[in-house]
Amino acid sequence: MTGTAPQIDLESYRLKVTGKVENPLSLTYDDLRCMPKLEVRCTLVCPDFFADTATWAGAPLALVLELAGVQAEASNVRLISADGYSTYVSLQVARREESFLAYEWEGEPLPILHGFPIRAVFPEVEGNTWVKWLVEIEVW
Repeated sequence: MTGTAPQIDLESYRLKVTGKVENPLSLTYDDLRCMPKLEVRCTLVCPDFFADTATWAGAPLALVLELAGVQAEASNVRLISADGYSTYVSLQVARREESFLAYEWEGEPLPILHGFPIRAVFPEVEGNTWVKWLVEIEVW
């Protein structure tokens, strides 16, 4: 659990989906919580630092990308945090059945140090892609 937690106002929070999409999105926390819920027990691995196995739950990322209408030439997504951190994952990884946008950890709302309100979760991929305090998904 690294990084300095930014202050995020849940009332004004929006997760933007931009870039090579037909329908740019601006989703509220409640929009995401109303989507089908995916729950996965998996291990967050930050090599040489720690490994943490927990149950995470949230909205399927593939569904969010489908709603945005990803354009055919897109191949990657850039995940952007409220603290300025960003990283890329392939569209193939983002669309995996087990990739999702977590809003729960161990059956409770996601703790602030784990990325409240939304954190990207990619089981089987190193933890540096599990962007905390997620505010934008930019499709490339």
